[in-house]
Parts: sequence; structure tokens; C-alpha cells
Amino acid sequence: MTYTAPPPPFTFHQGTQPLLVSMPHAGTYVPPALAARFTDEARHVPDTDWHMERLYAFAKDMGASILVATHSRYVVDLNRPPDGASLYPGQSVTGLCPVDTFDDTPIYAQGDVPDDAEVAARRDAVWAPYHAQLRAELDRIRAQHGVALLWDAHSIRSVLPRFFEGKLPDLNLGTADGASCDPALAQELLAIAQSAPGYTGVLNGRFKGGHITRHYGQPAQNIHAVQLEMTQCSYMQEALPFDYLPDVAAGVQPHLKRLLTAALAFAAART
Repeated sequence: MTYTAPPPPFTFHQGTQPLLVSMPHAGTYVPPALAARFTDEARHVPDTDWHMERLYAFAKDMGASILVATHSRYVVDLNRPPDGASLYPGQSVTGLCPVDTFDDTPIYAQGDVPDDAEVAARRDAVWAPYHAQLRAELDRIRAQHGVALLWDAHSIRSVLPRFFEGKLPDLNLGTADGASCDPALAQELLAIAQSAPGYTGVLNGRFKGGHITRHYGQPAQNIHAVQLEMTQCSYMQEALPFDYLPDVAAGVQPHLKRLLTAALAFAAART
């Protein structure tokens, strides 16, 4: 029997521009011992933000830094506060170490959900290194350019009754109700999203930005953070086998590039 070491908590590419693209839910790795405790459904990690690196491949060519999670959000959710506090009080949410899927079905087959010690161990092993890298890169970018832009890239199934009614808009921009980035930038991004033919866009609707956007976005300190939660039907199959659809993705990618280009232009005017 051969032993395969687990991957590091993230992969990272350092760019040349004042933009960091974070992909905290793109990981699919689950340690074998943990996967053995999962239901068959959970082993497929259906709530992954699939194919983010491929969808945003152009961002590297634009000079962006790219930070990508390797571990599944079922191991630990990198976009939740370290204490597990709810980001949307009063609404249905999943936790720091989720125990149920987006379809509200159990992740753990025998109900042996992680205790506080296990949650802390996962947070230390995966969550903390990701956030340390994120913090370090934002600080480096700001020191070099005078301003840093954080783009938190996400995707989700377009219909999820647990979290919202009907079909989600395609391009869901979140700025923590205006607290995480300059309002002028937010409005420019919204205009781009809403003018994209064949797609719908909204600002601070159902998704206002998770922990990453809310925690790191500090406009007064020249760090501007935006989350984009986009519908998976805009670029991939929303059900197994969750395939990337290049022809479909090619429709939305130019609009994603326009959004990042606008963010970089905003930064250039402040460097």
C-alpha cells in the first residue's frame, strides 16, 4: 500500500498587479479517514465551487495573484469566521465545519459530527494557513502599490430552496452592504454586471459577502474587497458529474474580465 500525503491547504500564484483573487470553496480534497464517515452524497462534495481556476484562468494573465483552496468546504469552510458565528443571523446557513449539505441532508452517515476539538484541529491545519497567506498577500500588495483589491470568487447552484426562493441572479456582487469597498467601485461593477446581455446582476442581495469580504475589506485602509457569487449554470453542469462547459463559460468570461479590468482601473487611479 502506498501512502499519499495530503495536499497543502492552498495553492498560490503571486502576480504583479494590485489584485488578489481568492477561491476559498474550490477545493475538493477530503482526507480518506474523514470521507469514510461521510454519506455517499457527501463524498461527491456537491457544494464545491467547481472549476474556479479554469473559469478565471484569464486573471493570471492580467497579473492577478491567485489563492486557491485545496480542501473541501466539508473539511472546514474558509469563508466562515473562526468562531463559527452565523453570517446571516436568522437565516439557514452552513457552519465552519458543516454537518449538512446545501440540500439540508446529513454529511455524516452515522451522525458522528465533529466535536470542538476536531473543529479546532481542522481550523488550525487548513483555515489558519489559508488566511495567513491571504493576509500576507494583501499586505504585500498594499505596501507595493498603495492599494489592494480582493476579489472573492464563488459559484453556486442557481436554484437552492434552502437559501433563497426561485432562481438566483447570475452575478451576485457583495460588499457587506457597502462596508468592504469604495461605493463608486461597487456601483461601477454593478453596472457592468447588469449590462451583461443574457445575465442578471445584483449588489448586496442574498449574498453580501462572507467572512473574507467582511473581514479583509477595509476601504479606509486602502483594501477593497468584493465577493462575486455566480450561478453555476453560467459555465457548468449543476448536477453530477459537474462538468465544465467551455462553450457556456465562454459567454460569461468576457464579463468577468470586464469586472476585474474595472477593479484594476480603480486601483490604478489610486496608486
